[in-house]
Amino acid sequence: MIKVSILYPYRENGHFDVDYYCDKHMPLAAQRFGAALKGWSVDVGINAGPPGSPPPYRVAGHFLFDSTEAFYEVFMPAMDELTADIPNYTDGGNGAILISEIRMSV
Repeated sequence: MIKVSILYPYRENGHFDVDYYCDKHMPLAAQRFGAALKGWSVDVGINAGPPGSPPPYRVAGHFLFDSTEAFYEVFMPAMDELTADIPNYTDGGNGAILISEIRMSV
Protein backbone atom coordinates (compact mmCIF):
# COMPACT_ATOMS: atom_id res chain seq x y z
CA MET A 1 0.00 0.00 0.00
CA ILE A 2 1.25 3.49 -0.82
CA LYS A 3 0.22 6.95 0.30
CA VAL A 4 0.34 9.95 -2.01
CA SER A 5 0.56 13.12 0.06
CA ILE A 6 0.24 16.64 -1.33
CA LEU A 7 1.81 19.05 1.15
CA TYR A 8 0.95 22.75 0.97
CA PRO A 9 3.50 24.85 2.89
CA TYR A 10 2.31 27.42 5.39
CA ARG A 11 2.73 30.96 4.06
CA GLU A 12 2.06 33.99 6.23
CA ASN A 13 -0.87 35.87 4.71
CA GLY A 14 -1.24 33.12 2.08
CA HIS A 15 -4.74 32.13 0.95
CA PHE A 16 -5.97 28.54 1.31
CA ASP A 17 -9.69 27.75 1.20
CA VAL A 18 -9.83 24.59 3.33
CA ASP A 19 -13.59 24.20 2.85
CA TYR A 20 -13.27 24.24 -0.95
CA TYR A 21 -10.36 21.80 -0.78
CA CYS A 22 -12.30 19.37 1.45
CA ASP A 23 -15.73 19.78 -0.14
CA LYS A 24 -14.87 20.15 -3.84
CA HIS A 25 -11.27 19.39 -4.84
CA MET A 26 -10.64 16.21 -2.88
CA PRO A 27 -14.01 14.66 -3.81
CA LEU A 28 -13.31 15.55 -7.46
CA ALA A 29 -9.97 13.76 -7.26
CA ALA A 30 -11.58 10.78 -5.51
CA GLN A 31 -14.20 10.57 -8.26
CA ARG A 32 -11.56 10.66 -11.00
CA PHE A 33 -9.43 8.04 -9.24
CA GLY A 34 -12.38 5.62 -8.92
CA ALA A 35 -11.97 2.13 -7.55
CA ALA A 36 -8.17 2.37 -7.62
CA LEU A 37 -8.40 4.79 -4.68
CA LYS A 38 -8.47 2.92 -1.37
CA GLY A 39 -9.04 5.94 0.89
CA TRP A 40 -8.30 9.62 1.35
CA SER A 41 -7.98 12.21 4.09
CA VAL A 42 -7.10 15.85 4.71
CA ASP A 43 -4.95 17.21 7.55
CA VAL A 44 -5.02 20.92 8.46
CA GLY A 45 -1.87 22.22 10.15
CA ILE A 46 -2.23 23.68 13.63
CA ASN A 47 1.32 24.49 14.73
CA ALA A 48 4.93 23.31 14.63
CA GLY A 49 5.05 22.15 18.24
CA PRO A 50 5.40 25.20 20.47
CA PRO A 51 2.07 26.91 21.16
CA GLY A 52 1.43 29.74 18.72
CA SER A 53 4.06 28.65 16.20
CA PRO A 54 2.93 28.40 12.58
CA PRO A 55 2.71 24.88 11.13
CA PRO A 56 5.25 23.88 8.46
CA TYR A 57 2.31 22.86 6.25
CA ARG A 58 -1.08 24.56 6.00
CA VAL A 59 -2.80 21.49 4.55
CA ALA A 60 -1.85 17.95 3.58
CA GLY A 61 -4.09 15.85 1.34
CA HIS A 62 -3.54 12.08 1.35
CA PHE A 63 -4.61 9.31 -1.04
CA LEU A 64 -4.14 5.56 -0.57
CA PHE A 65 -3.45 3.17 -3.46
CA ASP A 66 -2.27 -0.41 -3.78
CA SER A 67 0.82 0.64 -5.77
CA THR A 68 2.51 3.56 -7.50
CA GLU A 69 1.46 2.04 -10.81
CA ALA A 70 -2.20 2.10 -9.74
CA PHE A 71 -1.80 5.77 -8.76
CA TYR A 72 -0.16 6.86 -12.01
CA GLU A 73 -2.71 4.95 -14.08
CA VAL A 74 -5.57 7.08 -12.72
CA PHE A 75 -3.67 10.30 -11.97
CA MET A 76 -2.17 10.95 -15.39
CA PRO A 77 -5.54 11.24 -17.21
CA ALA A 78 -6.88 13.52 -14.43
CA MET A 79 -3.75 15.60 -13.89
CA ASP A 80 -4.65 18.59 -16.07
CA GLU A 81 -8.16 18.90 -14.61
CA LEU A 82 -6.95 18.63 -11.02
CA THR A 83 -4.08 21.06 -11.60
CA ALA A 84 -6.44 23.57 -13.22
CA ASP A 85 -8.56 23.51 -10.04
CA ILE A 86 -5.68 24.60 -7.75
CA PRO A 87 -6.31 28.39 -8.10
CA ASN A 88 -9.83 27.78 -6.76
CA TYR A 89 -8.46 26.99 -3.30
CA THR A 90 -4.97 28.51 -2.99
CA ASP A 91 -2.78 31.27 -4.30
CA GLY A 92 0.31 29.25 -3.35
CA GLY A 93 0.59 27.05 -6.41
CA ASN A 94 1.12 23.31 -6.51
CA GLY A 95 1.90 21.49 -3.30
CA ALA A 96 4.90 19.23 -2.85
CA ILE A 97 4.11 15.59 -3.58
CA LEU A 98 5.42 12.77 -1.41
CA ILE A 99 4.78 9.17 -2.39
CA SER A 100 5.50 6.83 0.48
CA GLU A 101 5.21 3.14 1.27
CA ILE A 102 3.00 2.39 4.25
CA ARG A 103 5.00 0.02 6.41
CA MET A 104 2.80 0.00 9.45
CA SER A 105 -0.64 1.29 10.37
CA VAL A 106 -2.52 0.57 13.57
